[in-house]
Amino acid sequence: MDQVAFRIFNFDIHWYGVLAALGFVLGFGTAGRRAPRAGIKSDTVFNLAPWLIVGTIIGARLLYVTSYWDQEFAGKPFWHVFNMRAGLVFYGGLIGASLAGIIFCLRNKVPLWRMGDVMAPSIALGHALGRIGCFMTGCCWGKPWDGFCAVRFPVGHETHGTSVHPVQLYESALNFAFYVGLAWLFRRRKFDGQVFAAYLVGYAIIRTITESFRGDYTKHYLGGILTPGQTVSILIFAAGIALWLKQRSARVPTLPAAA
Repeated sequence: MDQVAFRIFNFDIHWYGVLAALGFVLGFGTAGRRAPRAGIKSDTVFNLAPWLIVGTIIGARLLYVTSYWDQEFAGKPFWHVFNMRAGLVFYGGLIGASLAGIIFCLRNKVPLWRMGDVMAPSIALGHALGRIGCFMTGCCWGKPWDGFCAVRFPVGHETHGTSVHPVQLYESALNFAFYVGLAWLFRRRKFDGQVFAAYLVGYAIIRTITESFRGDYTKHYLGGILTPGQTVSILIFAAGIALWLKQRSARVPTLPAAA
């Protein structure tokens, strides 16, 4: 683990930022190529990009600050809130990006759920790269474990030299596989919103599984049974199922994929 990727004029460029930026670039690039198959111009995806980037960062940071206020921010100067070497929560970013996407689609008369289908595989791709950034930064670490792929972070890390699950890499690998599956589903979708709904359901399951290996939480719910991520996953799973059923019952067929 090394948080710093390289230096430019004595300014440290961190892996977290590099991989997050790469995730955005590849995510929007693949979505732009996918969009014409849904009857949406590639330029529309690129016009949407700044909305989603801003929504993602604001939502992810806001949920992180809210979740870790007592541990990291209470009693410190307000500017510390904006010190973002890491400190982003994915579900907050997903919510923020979704709200920004809704506003963009309504303002520009873009079919909302069709755009959601275009973007869904790319969310998984970008998140896969982001979790590698988490690993390089040393956040979101796993529970103590001494198995064949256990990792040990450098001296000074919060794990204090204990071997732990590389849970960030577990989630990254699952998201790469999920991206392939969603891209496959996109070419075979039967109604608008199907792929985005599948993303919500599938990622909620992935997150629930990987959260069981997390060791960085100080707060749990329901008597210590659920992590914060698992708690939100229940809501995301329910939203995905509801969206799937609603859109399927609407019987509005999607545009056929181009050859």
